[in-house]
Amino acid sequence: MTWTQPGSVFARIDRGVLGPPGATRPSLTVHVGSRVVLLSPEESRRVLYGPRRDAALGAAVWRQAITESRLEPRDGDGAGRLFVVWLAIPGLYRNLHRVLRCWRRIDRADLEAEAVLAVLAALDAADPDGPDAGGCLIKDAVNRMWAYAKHVTREIPVVDIGAFAEARNATVPPEEGPRPPERWEVHITPPPRREGLYATLRFAEPRPRQDGRRTGTRLPDLVFRARRHEEADLIGTLVLRPAGGQR
Repeated sequence: MTWTQPGSVFARIDRGVLGPPGATRPSLTVHVGSRVVLLSPEESRRVLYGPRRDAALGAAVWRQAITESRLEPRDGDGAGRLFVVWLAIPGLYRNLHRVLRCWRRIDRADLEAEAVLAVLAALDAADPDGPDAGGCLIKDAVNRMWAYAKHVTREIPVVDIGAFAEARNATVPPEEGPRPPERWEVHITPPPRREGLYATLRFAEPRPRQDGRRTGTRLPDLVFRARRHEEADLIGTLVLRPAGGQR
């Protein structure tokens, strides 16, 4: 089984499910025919990914885990949903590493976050009794990782924020005077959500036009595009202004 990096999204989910050493861990009770089997989290994963796999027991693990997650109250702690994501993670490693090898500039944490969001979204519509319920969750997450990678590679990264500052100050009316280009304040107001999920803001310049020139490189464009990509949900309201400027 592939180890997760200490600071990765997957590692945080590991800690969220397993807890600190010696902590009491949740168990999963599954029914296979007339048998009732009690499994720890590690045993549940071994059933799904270990060398001695039992197809019937594996299907029962996914069925029970998905069912319990769907029965959680909306104001609960989401432990059941997190457990389903944790079960799916080993099925994502192969494609995760393939994507990272193909596009080395993609941030691994962003890619893992996309996979987690895909599993959670697919979980809302998952049929616990359907064929290969767990495989469907993993497939959705894999497809989203590849789609995200292809989208990000079309973006034009912006490294020098000072270029935006200079462009904006050049357009300030004379009566306002130039604003300091070297310092900026970022104010982010996240929407109220209980899930506690986070996403990395990515800043991108407008793409070049057909004639090779860029469209307007001004701060309003920068602020407008401060979101993950056009298909994603809004993750907050962001305001970028010069330090000490009028609010």
